[in-house]
Amino acid sequence: MSSKVGKDIAINGDGAVALAWKQMNPDVCAAYPITPQTIIVEDFAKYVANGEVSTEFVDVESEHSALTLCTTSCAAGARTFTATASQGLAYMWEMLPITASMRTPVMMAVANRTVSGPININNDHGDVMSARDTGWISLFSENVQEAYDMSILGPKIAENPDVQLPVLVNLDGFILTHAIERMTPLESSVVKEFVGPFKPVHPLLDVDHPTTHNLMDGPLFYFPHKYQMVIAMEKALGVAQDAFDEFAEISGRKYHLVEEYMCDDADTIAVVLGSSFGTMKEAVDRLRAEGMKVGVCMPRVYRPWPAEQLAKIMKGKKNVLVMDRHLSIGSYGPMFPEVCAAATLNDKMPRMFNFVYGLGGADTQVSDFMGVYKQVLEGKADKVNFVGVHE
Repeated sequence: MSSKVGKDIAINGDGAVALAWKQMNPDVCAAYPITPQTIIVEDFAKYVANGEVSTEFVDVESEHSALTLCTTSCAAGARTFTATASQGLAYMWEMLPITASMRTPVMMAVANRTVSGPININNDHGDVMSARDTGWISLFSENVQEAYDMSILGPKIAENPDVQLPVLVNLDGFILTHAIERMTPLESSVVKEFVGPFKPVHPLLDVDHPTTHNLMDGPLFYFPHKYQMVIAMEKALGVAQDAFDEFAEISGRKYHLVEEYMCDDADTIAVVLGSSFGTMKEAVDRLRAEGMKVGVCMPRVYRPWPAEQLAKIMKGKKNVLVMDRHLSIGSYGPMFPEVCAAATLNDKMPRMFNFVYGLGGADTQVSDFMGVYKQVLEGKADKVNFVGVHE
């Protein structure tokens, strides 16, 4: 396919997700509003009301009902989208593993927000980290453009017949959801061709080939059932990279399972998720100007975990800083043990450091990230460190 992009527009992250949804024209959308996700469903509801899409939009009374409806409509054979954040995702939690185990490739946008309490509506990754083990694919965005692109790539990956798992598309609350940036959308016809029609594998409404969904599993079948999901997740890594490569042909934008910045010759690198990747790239540039060999990388795909790709990046490094925007109280940040596990795939482990930052929207600036690198290089870092916290 040739590159067919539209004109640049100014749009916020929520609006970008809604625009991607409009271009894909899902069969069903069910949602309940919660800050900072609200603009996604508000904008998409306007597209529905104006007749710009043929989607059946269901304005439900709770997030639990939203995901239940999405799961069952997808099982019936409908391409189905939803969006939420924070307590909304927590309210959906009972349904998250059910959606995955039913192999219903629902697409969910998550406007990442801290989980109460205390009550806080600002950004961290507490919501999505609570869902990391439920069987959902999880993609992260650095900026508004990527929130749009990942919204298109998410269904492409999730609906692949070798995968058939639901997908979370993460964009940082307020930092991306409400911030207006320049974005280059694709033409709607190109998006539709790229994603293609939804082809359910075993739809409930296929009366000629009746199937049973979400049945009771005894010990003999439950474990194999879950193992099938493991195999699908493993295949999702290759499917995701293939989708990224195909997307590059139509957009000119190239994505990878793990994005790297100045890592090749670095002796100290950081691993970070979401919008902070951009801030840390600026910190890297400034430290490079001071003669420090530092770099940063971001797992584009958080689930399935790209362990081999991360191990390759970490090979030969002296120090690895794992930046967690969530705290597992009583343990490390949630990404730290996973990065450490990936590092064991190499013959020699680098020194590993965990930095917890930005909880509840705490501002973390370029100077803070520069200080994190210097803290390690000057031998002043502990195994677990808290950036900018005051007692």
